[in-house]
Formats: sequence, C-alpha cells, structure tokens
Amino acid sequence: MPLENVLRLLNDPLAQELLNSKIPVRLAYTGLDRSPRVVPIWFHWDGQQFVLGTAPNAPKVRALTRNAKVALTIDTDTQPPQVLLVRGTARVEVIDGVAPEYLQAARRYLGEEQGREFEEQARGMYKQMARIAIEPEWVKILDFQTRFPSAIEEGS
Repeated sequence: MPLENVLRLLNDPLAQELLNSKIPVRLAYTGLDRSPRVVPIWFHWDGQQFVLGTAPNAPKVRALTRNAKVALTIDTDTQPPQVLLVRGTARVEVIDGVAPEYLQAARRYLGEEQGREFEEQARGMYKQMARIAIEPEWVKILDFQTRFPSAIEEGS
C-alpha cells in the first residue's frame, strides 16, 4: 500500500479516535519458536510510526530482531465494533534510560498526575529500554457500517 494511502487512512477521524484512545494496541508477531504471539501493550503514535517500550530482555525483543514483520490492532468492545488494523515492520533499538514515547503513552493512559508517578517508577526500574518503532505499511479501518472486512465487501 502506498505510504500516502497509509497516512491518509491513519488521519481518518475514526483512526485518530482509536489512536488517541486509552485502548492498548495488540501487537502480533512471530515468536522464536515460530508460533504466533499477540500481546496488549501501550503505544505512542507520533504521526509516522507506532512507538512501544519494553524491557530489553522481553521475548518479543529477540523475536522482532529475527522477524520484524508485525500486525497491530486497536479495537473497541462496542457494537458495532470499530477497528484499526495495521501491518508493518518493527525496528528495535536498546537505549539508555526510558524511551520518551513510553512516558508519553503512560500519561495518555494514566493521566498527568499518575503518569508523573509512573515515570518516577519507570526511571528507577529501567536502566535501559528496548524502543520498538513500527513503520506502518498497510492499514484498514472497519466500522461495520460503511467499512467492512474484505470478505463481506467482495460478497456484496
């Protein structure tokens, strides 16, 4: 999918609502044993990429170093569901301290006051952090009113 289409879809009002929500992203990747894995994780969207933070020794870090292809979803539990589906490539970098985007995500999920408290804890806990930056390459939005899965669209 061309980058301009990816960014156009990620700027759609429904995508923006989901990107700015407190719903964790679900990160799907292939484990070292080649089995599929899905983990909920906080994220920060900077307008170009999804940025996640985790411990450098987390299993996903080693797995993403071997196979960087991932899928992400942010979805509601309301009816009809609203869903943002993303496929992309992850780049992992171990940095000193805590990834600034991880702290921005904490403030979004927890609010300013609790986010500041969390930051203190995180800075004490992480001497290093794996910063995972995911470049989106494909995007689909589902609202089950005007935008449906391809199998339903093709059958209409």
